[in-house]
Amino acid sequence: MSDLQSDIVAILPDILEQTGITLWLVSAALVFGGVAGLIVGVALTVTRRGGILQQSLVYGTLNLLVNVFRPIPFIILLGVLQPLGRIVLGTGIGNTAAIFAISVAATFGVARIVEQNLVTVDDGVIEAARAMGAGPWRIILTVMLPEGLGPLILGYTFATIAIIDMSAVAGMIGGLGIGNWAIAYGQRQNDWVVILSALVAIIIVTQIVQAIGNALARRVLRR
Repeated sequence: MSDLQSDIVAILPDILEQTGITLWLVSAALVFGGVAGLIVGVALTVTRRGGILQQSLVYGTLNLLVNVFRPIPFIILLGVLQPLGRIVLGTGIGNTAAIFAISVAATFGVARIVEQNLVTVDDGVIEAARAMGAGPWRIILTVMLPEGLGPLILGYTFATIAIIDMSAVAGMIGGLGIGNWAIAYGQRQNDWVVILSALVAIIIVTQIVQAIGNALARRVLRR
């Protein structure tokens, strides 16, 4: 067995452990940020001009928040949210703080994705539901979301991959996972086996997520 193979075998348990931590961080952030983003995105869609719950003040406020937070580079947002994390969570470092920061960033990114996909739902379908006496909430739950489900799955797939990227940056505030492992044991110790192993692990996870998202979207769109 070559030295390279020996090195890879030696760090394999660490790769698997850190990949598992990354998946946990991503899953938790996706739940919180994904749900919050869906709520904000739906609110943006229905309160915009011509929406089924048109409300200019609500739409303007939400739109402003999304426009302010979404373009902020995540590494800067990490620092900005640390004081808030200490107030809300009692800590500004570690996995809990990382999940909090990623969830906030994901909320505004997902919100825009949801809005962009739901506004493409055919107005004729919505008007037909209205004509049948469906109220706004019923239209949202039984018309808009089901009609936009395929594109939403693709949008959430994109968001999940972005969250994986953010989880790597979260190592800057002590968030564990592949990113922190690559920085602490790879970059700082100039160990290219660790760096390349982390890179390969992230690529594999990303490809699996993309494949699952594409498969689910295809199944929904064929119905």
